[in-house]
Amino acid sequence: MQVPEHIKVPVFHSNIFFIVVDIEPRISSPDKIKPEFEKSFKFLEQEVSKIRTSRASPALVEDLEVDCFGSKFALKQLAAISSPQSNQLVIQPWDASYIEPIEKTISQSGLGMSSAVDKNLIRLSLPLLTEEYRNSLAKILNEKSEHVRETMRRWRDDAWSKIQQAQREKKISEDDKFKGKDELQKLIDEYNKKIVDLVEKKKKEIS
Repeated sequence: MQVPEHIKVPVFHSNIFFIVVDIEPRISSPDKIKPEFEKSFKFLEQEVSKIRTSRASPALVEDLEVDCFGSKFALKQLAAISSPQSNQLVIQPWDASYIEPIEKTISQSGLGMSSAVDKNLIRLSLPLLTEEYRNSLAKILNEKSEHVRETMRRWRDDAWSKIQQAQREKKISEDDKFKGKDELQKLIDEYNKKIVDLVEKKKKEIS
């Protein structure tokens, strides 16, 4: 069976088999990158949810990567996490041997929490939401949102390059090229607004 020209060399990555397909330009631009924009936005939503508001939440620490016996695990894979008080989290490791690496991860996380081991539990106390701490959280929010914007801009620029190349090769018309450019800009504007709304809502929660 002859392989069509638009099917390129298979790529192997992390034990998953991918066939790289050279998709037609109209499909590979706005329609192609919108799912990537959505993935980036969902990632930002998850990151924002971890930023503390007025109450402690397991989401603040559950996805921290713990280096345990030569492998990395999300904290929620190694322990139960609860919030018995508004400014406290309790971590109950599934095994006592996890306590030390969990404590080390938390101390290096930059979250500003103090920890204390109480038998087989780790108790975390969150700092008061001072003005300085609120400003620090707002800065983190801005940095995270800008990182996602940069990712989206790279997707936009890559798609625009493909559209221009397709027009130079006479695969699409000049009108189609500029239509694609407009569609890409609309997509950027749509997700920029979603990012701004998400960040502003969180800033109000920590103010």
